[in-house]
Amino acid sequence: MATIEKRTTGDGQVTYRVKIRIKGSAPESASFERLTDARAWGKKIESDMKAGRHFGQSNRHTFNDLADEYKDQAIDPARLDYWRTIFGQELLNAITPARIAKERDKLLSGETVRFASPATGNPAADAKRPKAKRTGATVNRYLAALSSCLSYGVKTLQWLEKNPTMQITKPPESKSRVRFLSDDERAQLLDACRPHKDLYLAVVLSLSTGARQGEIMSLRYGQIDFKRKIITLHETKNGERRALPLVGDAFDLLEERARIREIKDDRIFPPTAKAKKAEYLDLRQPWEAALKAAGIGDFHWHDLRHTAASYLAMSGVSLVEIAKVLGHRTLQMVARYSHLSDGHIVTTGENLARRLGIGK
Repeated sequence: MATIEKRTTGDGQVTYRVKIRIKGSAPESASFERLTDARAWGKKIESDMKAGRHFGQSNRHTFNDLADEYKDQAIDPARLDYWRTIFGQELLNAITPARIAKERDKLLSGETVRFASPATGNPAADAKRPKAKRTGATVNRYLAALSSCLSYGVKTLQWLEKNPTMQITKPPESKSRVRFLSDDERAQLLDACRPHKDLYLAVVLSLSTGARQGEIMSLRYGQIDFKRKIITLHETKNGERRALPLVGDAFDLLEERARIREIKDDRIFPPTAKAKKAEYLDLRQPWEAALKAAGIGDFHWHDLRHTAASYLAMSGVSLVEIAKVLGHRTLQMVARYSHLSDGHIVTTGENLARRLGIGK
């Protein structure tokens, strides 16, 4: 039942303290300056508690409490940790749409480790280049990590009545990037990577599997089945287990490395002795050097994934099969990576014309 106590402070100000105690529910209380507000709140909360609609837990649990409960389900632990630094000690009911929108804007204006313009070759000038801002797509990934955690608090724990992330506007994302290696570029890049054994293996694995950079670099020998020629990814971006083909040079190179590997460390790309806190080897510098040596511009590591998907599509592999290799749940996502070359489009058109009896 709800009870209301009238209180008078030392300066003569009057407040009304509402207390609600219902069997089977944690007690709730709140103070108001007006009696009518106190009565309205008490009536609503009492009704919600009896109907099982009251989520008073948001007044007692912090975001860190929720993140601790959710962490084993998290697909993006790194970004979840970022939100811990922002909301960690705050109560869940303090995480409002307005607060999230403010943090969204901070993310959008924040600088990344990448430069906004390509290197010119002049060390002094290159050092002064401005850093690139986060893209709308990147900020949306941060928001997705937060939203997933808060949804867990709504649906599973029932600590929240609703997810405040759903009420804010997401930043627009740029059109899908269209970039994959031509046959000549592929040969030049592989030649440039070959002198660096770790880089060459990582690039060959990326091209032949279409896996993400993090999935390749974090590989361990326990994930490799040489007899079946399969790589198993247990932890992926969408949370589903995925199998990758291990064929060609990738198989030979991994088999050779397995014979001379460090027994005490099962990582395929262990970090250097100096990088004690790193999870795996940092290939940023040799990668950039290889791109420069190969004369390839406007190309990122993730474009190796684009290349694998595009080559699969141009080889006649169906979008459904490509989706299984890449680990995408929808064909719409696969279409972003399956960009066909102009030459292949012409060949496809010629095949159609011949089939219709109107070709040469």
